[in-house]
Amino acid sequence: MLKTFAALGTSTALLFGSAAAFAQQKWDMPTGYPAANFHTENIQQFAKEIAQATGGKLAITVHDSGSLFKANEIKRAVQAGHAQIGEIIISGYSNESPIFGVDSIPFLATGYPQAEKLWKASQASTEALLAKHGMKILYSVPWPPQGIFSTKPINSAADLKGAKWRAYNPNTSRIAQIVGAQPVTIQAAELTQALATGAVNAFMTSAATGYDSKVWEQVKYYYDVSAWLPKNLVIVSKKSFDGLDKATQDAVLKAAANAEARGWKTSQEKNAWYVEQLKKNGMQVDAGSAQLKADFQKIGETMIADWIKQAGGEGQTIIDTYRK
Repeated sequence: MLKTFAALGTSTALLFGSAAAFAQQKWDMPTGYPAANFHTENIQQFAKEIAQATGGKLAITVHDSGSLFKANEIKRAVQAGHAQIGEIIISGYSNESPIFGVDSIPFLATGYPQAEKLWKASQASTEALLAKHGMKILYSVPWPPQGIFSTKPINSAADLKGAKWRAYNPNTSRIAQIVGAQPVTIQAAELTQALATGAVNAFMTSAATGYDSKVWEQVKYYYDVSAWLPKNLVIVSKKSFDGLDKATQDAVLKAAANAEARGWKTSQEKNAWYVEQLKKNGMQVDAGSAQLKADFQKIGETMIADWIKQAGGEGQTIIDTYRK
């Protein structure tokens, strides 16, 4: 009988120990962007809402500026279980699947309504691809429209020949190839240093990244051509998500829905503010010449055709759905 009570006591201790471990979980969340960036601020609010809704049962520590993992390492970190949750720019992984790069094809979707429509057309395919590697999408937020930054004036695509062109995904590398520039892979957190050392002298990104990186210290020209709106996705390890109780899962999903709505709204609202800050810091900002726009429109048409060939029938379905 004593043995029975001892066994019961051990089992009870294990049960309560397991319950305690299940009751409180701590997640690490890496992101490649600075604390003051609107994406990171949105993530901090997302984490705060989860902590409040769960009474601290799930605590998410946000590691900004690539401090835990560099931006291009985050997807693999979540996939491998080194981080439970993370933020990625999905087009950065289009070498794994062309589906991941549909939102960075020049002049396919050039405004927020179009970007949202394109995301709805490609979301199911994107989710399926990530699910194969044990990951779940919690929410998406677009960057403001991409423009061209340059240390010298640009009137046409020909003026970019020979430029040291910052690339952050395969599509931006492809643009460099088409215009005769030299692609240099640089993540957002490394852009300031790359500009200071002369490793880069032209690139396409949002006014938000331009502001974060204080590009006006080396770059004087910004052409607001609204080429595309790339998206960041917040992804979570399915194993980690499935390890939460139902109430905590629901809290995460609710906070994610709030973050998505807030992020899309903030991105659009802050775009004009970011452009104004570039002007205030001495940059020359304009919409780009008719020739420059025509050149990039042609580049876009070429890249859409190339992308459909790479993505096959699934890609064609996405484009057809988007264009309906």
